[in-house]
Formats: sequence, C-alpha cells, structure tokens
Amino acid sequence: MSSEEPKKVDDNDEVSVTFKDLGVTDVLCETCETLKWSVPTKIQKEAIPVALQGKDIIGLAETGSGKTGAFAIPILQALLENPQRYFALILTPTRELAFQISEQIEALGSSIGVKCAVIVGGMDMMAQSLMLAKKPHIIIATPGRLVDHLENTKGFSLRNLKMLVMDEADRILNMDFEEEVDKILKVIPRERRTFLFSATMTKKVQKLHRASLVDPVRVEVSTKFQTVEQLQQYYIFIPVKYKDVYLVHILNEMAGNSFMVFMATCNGTIRVALLLRNLGLDAIPLHGQMTQNKRLASLNKFKSKSRSILISTDVSSRGLDIPHVDVVINFDMPTHSKDYIHRVGRTARAGRSGKAITLVTQYDIELYQRIEQLIGKKLPLYQVEDDEVMCLQERVSEAQRLAKMNMKDMGDKKGKRVLDDDEEGAMGVRKKNIGRHKSNKSKKFKKK
Repeated sequence: MSSEEPKKVDDNDEVSVTFKDLGVTDVLCETCETLKWSVPTKIQKEAIPVALQGKDIIGLAETGSGKTGAFAIPILQALLENPQRYFALILTPTRELAFQISEQIEALGSSIGVKCAVIVGGMDMMAQSLMLAKKPHIIIATPGRLVDHLENTKGFSLRNLKMLVMDEADRILNMDFEEEVDKILKVIPRERRTFLFSATMTKKVQKLHRASLVDPVRVEVSTKFQTVEQLQQYYIFIPVKYKDVYLVHILNEMAGNSFMVFMATCNGTIRVALLLRNLGLDAIPLHGQMTQNKRLASLNKFKSKSRSILISTDVSSRGLDIPHVDVVINFDMPTHSKDYIHRVGRTARAGRSGKAITLVTQYDIELYQRIEQLIGKKLPLYQVEDDEVMCLQERVSEAQRLAKMNMKDMGDKKGKRVLDDDEEGAMGVRKKNIGRHKSNKSKKFKKK
C-alpha cells in the first residue's frame, strides 16, 4: 500500500487547467484539441501528472468520467519517449469496451502513428495471430482470449511489456476472470508500470492491487455512488403483465429521442426487439450471444442514428460511450443495485441532460428500494394516463403473438427467414445454410 493519502477531487474545484499544464507533450495537446477535448476531466487532472512521474495508479472513478484519456495519454507519451513494440497491454471486461478503447487510443495517437490490436473472443484466432505478428505498440484485450494466444500462438510473448492497464477491474473480477488475470501477471515483467481503474474497491480488487501494484498513488473522483445532476430519474409502478404495453407507450410518447432499453436476458432482447419491429419501431438488439461482428454492427447502427432504439443486456451498461442516448429505460430491474448506476450512466454524459425511467412491478419492490438506498434519494413517479396506455393493449398483444412466432421460426431448423438479411444478422441469428455448427446453434435457440 502507498503511504500517500488518497488524492480526492473537490467538486467545487473549477480552476481552468489545460492538458499542457498537466505536463502533456505538445503533439498530444494538439490532438486533444482536434478531438474537442478542451479541458481535462477530474480523473484526468489527478491521474495524468502522477502517471507522467512514472508511478503506479489506482483510479476510482464513476462511469463516463474520462478514464480512458487518463491512462491513454500517459501511455502514448511514454511510447513517444521510448518507442517499442508490445509496449502496453490494456485488459477490459467486454469486447465492445475493448474496441472503443482502441478507437480512442488510435484517434489520440493518430499523429504519432500508434498501432493497436484488439484481441477478444468471438473473432477468428488466426486473423488475430496475424495482427499480433505485426507487433502492435498497444494490445487491448479481454483476459480469456489473451491467455489463449499466450498459450497457443507461436512467437507471441509479453516478456518486454512496459505498461499494464486493468480497466473496469471490479467487473473483470466479477466475471470470473481471476484465473486468467493470474496467468497474465505471471508472464509479464515485474518491472513495469501498472494502472488499475475500477468503479468500486471490492475485496477482489484490493487483493489484485496488492498482488500487482508497487507503491501506488490512489486517485478518487467519487467516493460514493451517485448519478450526475443533469440526469432526470423516474420510476413507474406497473403490473408485470402490462410491461410491454407501458414500454410501447413511453417509446411512442417520447418519439424522436434515442433510447437504450435494458433487459435481463439475451432472449428478452430478441423478443422485445421483434415485438417493437412488428409495431413499426426501429429497434435493434445487442446481447452476449450474438457474434462479435453482429454486436459491432448493432452498436454502429445505433451510434450512426440509423436505429433509434437499442435493446440490450448489461453487456453495454458499462464503459461504452454513445454520445446521443436521450433516454434509458430499465425494462427489467438490475439484480445488482450498482448496475443501475452504470445503466443510467449511458445518458446525461459530458454535461448533457438525459432521462432514465425504471419499470417497477410487484416483484421488483425490494430491488428498487435497494437502488433508492444506494443513490440516496427517492425518485419521482413518471406520470402516465393509464387509460391511454391500455388503448394500446390490443395492438401490443398482436405484436407479442407475431414475435412469438418469429422466435419459433428462428429456432426451427427448417424455419423460413422472418427478417431480411440485414435485420436477420442484427438479431444475431445465423443464416441456416452457413456455419459448421448449424445444428448446435438451433439447439441453443430451442433451449432458451
């Protein structure tokens, strides 16, 4: 443990500090300006100067706080001073976050020619081996797939690694990647710099910190769970059997906004996306059982605004920066109260306003009370006219019936196509004549 007191950022500290003031080199300052990063965020103000002094860091920061810049800028500056292949490794819990970090680092390092490789599951191992053979400067990886390459890809090793970043460390460990992280720590040099970023300081994260950091400086932006002031949060209490009807009413009432709707299961995302499509709403699903290419395609369609409703599991609740989300709807209550913070953190980012509406049924009361306890406030009721909502019931029932048939068709080996090629791909359903594991896929769908 560091003898230094944790650095905390005072919310009232509005002194205008530039990246140059933090010690960032001119070429990176210019890129920050080009990317419209006019002033550093709170975590960047605290972490960058410490990182530039060559120290290890533990960063505790809430979602959407600018953590990526806090570790990317010091890595790029160190790389400028000491150009080397396989210079830095960034571990992340999810594939989407890995791609997003890669995009940000390549944008930041565009003027210095930095090369990144994203190594995640769901993609072809051989193609990734070829990427690694080109010896990128920075590897962004999920722990499981990186271990696969360390064990099976000839000629690939991280013996000369200079910097390690563990982003969303609490989530990496919650997803049971402990064994993989241990294997990675064993094959990288002890003489390295380590940055560990986490939203929470759990027992597992403390254990990891003791095992992998040397005399770290602790930087905290927020010591308690909180949501940003610009976020308007509401709840709506409804009978469970009318959840679909209330969802459709809210989407209609707030048409013109972009929505993220959070579900508990992969199957739920497909069902609700089909239901909404049958009602003429341009919804697209995102869940962990889609292939990686389909997941990226869904995200890109939503980011480019060609779809305005993203129906997702918690795979996209943390870390992803989609700037234009206007409304977050919690269709299913998050099992862990902390996931609520991450979900609603998808909107009201970087000073913009946003809304979050949570659907609470008779079975969710205890979970909902835990959320109110965590955020330290009672949420107002979202006002709806129940009579207006129930006018939609007949249309929604018909759409539910069609969605059920669509899902049966998807799971049926001989099933006819229920979506055009583009939409079918977005659902994460492979075409029936493609892929060696055709029979396995259809069995999986039947089990769900």
